[in-house]
Amino acid sequence: MTILDWLDHVGVAVFAATGALAASRKQLDLIGFLFLACLTGIGGGTLRDLILGLTPVFWVREHVYILICSSVAVIIFFTAHRLESRYRLLLWLDAAGLAGFCVMGAATGLTATGSAVIAIVTGILTSTFGGILRDMLSSEPSVLMRREIYVTAALLGSSAYVLAMRLGLDANVASGIAFAVAFVTRGGALRYGWTMPSYKSAPGRPPEDVM
Repeated sequence: MTILDWLDHVGVAVFAATGALAASRKQLDLIGFLFLACLTGIGGGTLRDLILGLTPVFWVREHVYILICSSVAVIIFFTAHRLESRYRLLLWLDAAGLAGFCVMGAATGLTATGSAVIAIVTGILTSTFGGILRDMLSSEPSVLMRREIYVTAALLGSSAYVLAMRLGLDANVASGIAFAVAFVTRGGALRYGWTMPSYKSAPGRPPEDVM
């Protein structure tokens, strides 16, 4: 198994765990755990494959991904109550999933199109869409709307992978570098509150000045 295969399977499992943790915070039943885990684990990759025209999508071609998500959901269902802070764990697992999926998404986009721009976009979409769906359906504070760096971490990780591949580095080395870039960026944001400069609007003009 290559590092890309490893990142793909681990990324699905980690994101599925965040979906199951969100279900535990809402005290859903086992079916709710399974639904949120699968949606989060395969959501980003499904959007990526549809955009790239890779059909059937990856989890239809290889049903092991559904089994991974389902297994994780069942484990979390019986163990989540033992965790001291489920939301903190959710955020850190999400950071790991984001780092793995931005690499996998960029690699898939680069292989399918040969375009660096498309590879970066598919890396971002793969690594963020599942988490966005999870937060929307579970009514959790959206990771996308938090002030700490999020999408930027996926952008940097995807860009690092594309750049490393363009420089002729081995795919495993490029994947490791890109994962580290994305995880350190997102982890630093969680630990130290790193943010990007936010928009600051100018004071509105009085109506009489507009006339």
